Amino acid sequence: MMTFLGIDTSNYTTSASFCENGAVGCNSKRPVFVKPGERGARQSDAVFSHVKNIPDVMAALGERKYTAIGVSVRPRDVEGSYMPCFLAGQAVASSLATTLNIPMYTFSHQAGHVRAALYSAGRDDLVDKTFLAFHVSGGTTELLLYERGDISCVGGTLDINAGQLIDRIGVLFGLAFPCGAALDRMADFSAMKREGISPMAKVIDLSCNLSGLENKASDYLKKGHSSEAIAAFVIASVEKTLSKLTENAIDAFSDRIKGMPVLFSGGVSGNSYIQQQIVKKFNALFAQSAFSSDNAAGIALLCEERYRKEHGC
Repeated sequence: MMTFLGIDTSNYTTSASFCENGAVGCNSKRPVFVKPGERGARQSDAVFSHVKNIPDVMAALGERKYTAIGVSVRPRDVEGSYMPCFLAGQAVASSLATTLNIPMYTFSHQAGHVRAALYSAGRDDLVDKTFLAFHVSGGTTELLLYERGDISCVGGTLDINAGQLIDRIGVLFGLAFPCGAALDRMADFSAMKREGISPMAKVIDLSCNLSGLENKASDYLKKGHSSEAIAAFVIASVEKTLSKLTENAIDAFSDRIKGMPVLFSGGVSGNSYIQQQIVKKFNALFAQSAFSSDNAAGIALLCEERYRKEHGC
């Protein structure tokens, strides 16, 4: 049986995964170390963290004979997209490929996210289709047009990312970075209503602004509103923003997507409230939690597909 290895070293997580016959066998990951009170890792610290994490992450996969290796080497599929943290994974993958005399294929971190989301949602049939997708995380908040494997950005944030917003407010409350899961648990939507707070969204066509939400949340805190209500405000405002973007995008691309579902990927899309609200309004697909946050499963799947296409098997 042919086995395909995927490696991803983002600014948040060290990940490795393998797949066989289109099925993910293991999805191993370790978080990048972030000092208490800080809102992310410097690139130099992220690289160092990956170097420490990779042996344990790879060990979790067990002993395997690999047919080919896939690795993420850039954040997105656009010219000039680069982050030093991906060099750690690329170095490991390149060394293994040379030593084992097997092919190595390179992909973007974003392409891995989209592919993992399709797999997790049980919609591998969409790999060769055209549809809209969101990549919503700490480093990216983009509306994407997926066309048979080619990904282009057609909209998204004009300032900070949704994950940045959530992490900044979480750190303000003393939560450990990354703050998404903890802020989700803290949020009390009934408290938000009781305190007279309503979610906000600033969306024009296919673009949004999120920095104003950080300012508003900080203002609510100064005015004495509860952290539970403010957490709910932030999450509900992100959902309202994504919903408006989705509505506008479906209208803008209706002739090309022809009723296809909208796919949501990235760590922020794993939020339970956001998923529940958007599914009520749209034909939407979400990845399972382990496949919405940073992972290498999508890279492993892309590796297998590229190898099989090149070798006709």
